Amino acid sequence: MEKVLAALARRPAILLQPLIVFAVTMAVALVVRRLFLRALAAWNARTGSRFGRILGEALAGPTLIWTFILAIHFAVESSELSPKLVGWVATGLLVLWILSFTIVSMRIGGNVVRHVGSQAPGALGVTTLTQNLAQLAILVLGILLMLKAAGANITPILTALGVGGLAVALALQDTLSNLFAGFYVAVAGQVRIGDYIRLNTGEEGYVTDITWRSTAIRALSQNMIIVPNAKLGQAIVTNFYLPDKRIAVSVQVPVAYDSDPDRVEKVLLEVAMEGARDIPGMLAEPAPAVAFDPGFGDFALGFTLNFQVAEFVNQFGARNELRKRILRRFRQEGIRIPYPTRTVHIEASNPSADAAHP
Repeated sequence: MEKVLAALARRPAILLQPLIVFAVTMAVALVVRRLFLRALAAWNARTGSRFGRILGEALAGPTLIWTFILAIHFAVESSELSPKLVGWVATGLLVLWILSFTIVSMRIGGNVVRHVGSQAPGALGVTTLTQNLAQLAILVLGILLMLKAAGANITPILTALGVGGLAVALALQDTLSNLFAGFYVAVAGQVRIGDYIRLNTGEEGYVTDITWRSTAIRALSQNMIIVPNAKLGQAIVTNFYLPDKRIAVSVQVPVAYDSDPDRVEKVLLEVAMEGARDIPGMLAEPAPAVAFDPGFGDFALGFTLNFQVAEFVNQFGARNELRKRILRRFRQEGIRIPYPTRTVHIEASNPSADAAHP
């Protein structure tokens, strides 16, 4: 470094050529960068491409750094510095470029995974775990490339990581259990983001995210339920969105014993068909059906109205509206819904028997 400073003191003009090369390279590269970003923005506006917008957002900042790296590289190459110093500068610039490119790739990779998973037909829902794994893979690859570019021998590092990984795995058994269980749940596709599920332990709600440790479930009461991935992997899960969001629902209707069963079935079916046309979430196909079930009760004849709704949450509003319509229609038709009744038989006691057995 002292020799370099001494040379600059004797011949300040040797800086002129590198500075000119640096300035020209920066100017040309900035113009090219601006034209490229403008063309990309125009293409995004014309096509509405989500991937193009992701690429434009990710490249806006790093391309400025790459322009600076390129200008320094050409300036150093055109200077009269020693080959050894030029090599050091080139190595440092390469490491800086790999670092910035890795960061950009992580950002693009995470956004692309989220976009593909949420938009592509048949793709799995994207979770935080999926994005983190994709970004982690890019980060590990970038670190290895930076070490190799810096001249480090990565073979001993990989060996040390393999040996150390066994010790870490033994120390973090619970954490790794949740990690791999979450990965399995996300990849298997049996529990997806947005699905309404119910566990055998009673918890139920919409799946909002799957992280490296736990799965978040939003209950209908708007509370958040956090389930460790290992528990979710071992639980018996009912997914109300697979294989279809449609769900069968039933409403039981008791009527008095003096009612005509055929007439009751006809009235219930008419109410159901009308409801299928204007009750939100209630489906007309498959058509509603009425069954004389459970049939003969203690004090009433039991009928069951069966129908389907578009998804799990629609059943509550549909049941509520149907019960009100059935009650109003029964009152119009004179069909009674009886109160619970009991017949009590009282036997008179035998005075002579009571006297014989005091």
